[in-house]
Amino acid sequence: MLLHVVSLGKLRLKFLRLCLASVAGVSSALAAPPIIQIPRIDRPPALSDFEAMRPIAGVAQKMLKVSGFIAREPADGAQPTQDTDVYLAYDDRNLYAVFICWDKEPDKIRARMTRREDIFSDDSAEIMIDTFNDARRGYTFAANPLGIQWDALWTEGSIGNGLPADFSGFDPSFDTVWNSEGRLTERGYMLLMAIPFKSLRFPKTDPQQWRIILNRSIPRTNENLFWPRISNRIQGRFNQAATLSGIDHISPARNIQLIPYGLLRGFRDIDDRDPNHPVFESRTLKPEIGLDAKFILHDSFVLDATINPDFSQIESDQPQITVNQRFAVYFPEKRPFFLENSNYFNSPINLVFTRNIGHPEFGLRLTGKSGPWAVGVLATDDRAPGETLPPTDPHSGDRATFTIARVNRDILDQSTVGATYTDREFAGGYNRVGAIDANLKLDPHWRLQGQAAASSTHDVIAGTPSLDGLGYKLDLERTGRQLNVQSQYLDFSPNFETQTGFVNRVDLREDILKASYYWRPEGKFLISYGPTLEHFNIWDHSGTALDYFFYPGFRVDMTRGTYVNFHPFGYDDVRLRPIDYNMLSHVKAYPQPFWGIDAATSWLKEFDLTAFFVSGAGVNYNPAAGRAPMIGHEDQGNFTLTFHAAGRLRIDNAYLLEHIRERDSHLTAVTNHIVRSKWNYQFTRNLSARLILQYNAVLSNPAISSLPRTKNFNTDFLITYLIHPGTAIYVGYNSNLANFDRNLAVDPVTGNILTTTNGYINDGRQFFVKASYVYRF
Repeated sequence: MLLHVVSLGKLRLKFLRLCLASVAGVSSALAAPPIIQIPRIDRPPALSDFEAMRPIAGVAQKMLKVSGFIAREPADGAQPTQDTDVYLAYDDRNLYAVFICWDKEPDKIRARMTRREDIFSDDSAEIMIDTFNDARRGYTFAANPLGIQWDALWTEGSIGNGLPADFSGFDPSFDTVWNSEGRLTERGYMLLMAIPFKSLRFPKTDPQQWRIILNRSIPRTNENLFWPRISNRIQGRFNQAATLSGIDHISPARNIQLIPYGLLRGFRDIDDRDPNHPVFESRTLKPEIGLDAKFILHDSFVLDATINPDFSQIESDQPQITVNQRFAVYFPEKRPFFLENSNYFNSPINLVFTRNIGHPEFGLRLTGKSGPWAVGVLATDDRAPGETLPPTDPHSGDRATFTIARVNRDILDQSTVGATYTDREFAGGYNRVGAIDANLKLDPHWRLQGQAAASSTHDVIAGTPSLDGLGYKLDLERTGRQLNVQSQYLDFSPNFETQTGFVNRVDLREDILKASYYWRPEGKFLISYGPTLEHFNIWDHSGTALDYFFYPGFRVDMTRGTYVNFHPFGYDDVRLRPIDYNMLSHVKAYPQPFWGIDAATSWLKEFDLTAFFVSGAGVNYNPAAGRAPMIGHEDQGNFTLTFHAAGRLRIDNAYLLEHIRERDSHLTAVTNHIVRSKWNYQFTRNLSARLILQYNAVLSNPAISSLPRTKNFNTDFLITYLIHPGTAIYVGYNSNLANFDRNLAVDPVTGNILTTTNGYINDGRQFFVKASYVYRF
């Protein structure tokens, strides 16, 4: 083991030397970002002011023209295959951008009438604005050629989840009110964006000085075009942005926003608070009302308050394999209140995972930035813990309370330091976590971030003593055009716990390395190719090796969104301890050779395909009673085919597979099939209908698996009329059929509801009508 650590250190040292040799002269090789001054106009522009995609007399000719876009992908610094002009101006209320996107093959432009934010299979144009001129955070507004919108917040240096910093910085949970209009022409397309100053936060200065980036994406050629040049030879975006001046005599946003909502809901489902006697619970149509309010404080802070907040989840979760998993699977947050400005609470360790807040009645959130300081505070109650307890429990009906606070301070060169505090209290018990962190930009390629956290937990219901724990994370990442390296170290003590966050495994020390190197011929079809590597090593705090994972691959990227990453072999040596499975008296190792492949393509305009498959040795983690986990053969797959029909209909078909069988007997322990078909038809920009059909079957062998044999079929139908974020009407119906015993009899050993092989029952259905409206003052 020591030899492994030493050799890994030498490997990283070689990577570091190679990277440092490429750093010198990068900044000086690129031209200094330009400075522009945009004019004030006396009336809003319209697409009709650009006849034949050129400005005609009047307001259009007063706007500032920007041209000279430079490609970043597929060839950094290359001249684009298509020309782009952008016209900029402003008035008392809005910032305007008119994109004139020329195209020599206009019939190949990808433009679909689709749902808001579903634009990235299409051509698109984008404007990014850093209103505080600090090169750390900013707004992003994008649209496809028909004006379908996408907006997000951008945070520099937001590394993690195995993604390069340049791609993991977007927070698409941000939704605001702005206007866009697009039109296809015989020579390309035109796109008008009008961004209200009420939708932005900026300092109270006159004149304003912002940073701006313009972008155009052409999927069929994999072109990502920028003005000014934004090179991937340098980490970050706003440190390469142009300076925007000339905006004066505008008022910072002091608006008040109120979003009342009404919900009419009827449902029938299983009440399993008493695990020995589950019963059906039905409720006829019941009205609910609530209010979300937003207040702007001191120009740049936002106070959000809510009473009986609307936490109904309109969007369904993407399917994931949860069978034969040792640890909890992560499902992202979907609820609007928690999504907005969530990046103010981000830190290297996931200490804020709001899906842990199930059913709040009140909520309060303060977020904003002043000078170098960024602040986020969230306080809410949660009725869910008390609702899940049977009526006989003394804490039935009690509420948990959540208090979360984070402060961040900018320091030199796009670096930050921060601190986080979280507290969850329920039934006299508590879980409290305090943490400090830093995110440091070391040079144009390298970034280092780390966090140290301490937790204290007291569970009164369980009667356990107070437990204290520590957690650490260190992440060093290098991003560049050819060489990318990410090295992480994680350390969580046995008693570390975060009930407000997501840390699904403790008592470990983990060493992670991800690396790739690409050659870039940048030809007509072949863009890049090269080796990739994923590797980790895990020990517990007693020094026992728990897992060793080695997964090399070779990736080829081509035009039209096509890539293949082939892993001819991999190795995973899993060790299970007595604490994991009580019947084991010693540590048991399961060496697992395997191979895998993942690929994707949008080669044809009408189809998108993604595929992932891994096959090799695996462990049955859910053995039958009295049996130890056994080594066997495991197949895992995830395949998605998207069909874009007639420009308005999108069909996403997915198939997920988990199959494991014993090595010696070749008997199948469990097979999990998930088949999902999602149909969305967009009648207009505002009106859409969505249908999801999903079948999930867990087919287990009771002789060697403890998993119950379950089958369910779910139908989810939704009609949406969305004018803009916050103003919408939804009508939905959901129904689920499962192979449960009709009398809901319970297995006395496992506590699960018994299943049957001769039919289905409706174990849950819901009908709802929901409406909300945004008032802005």
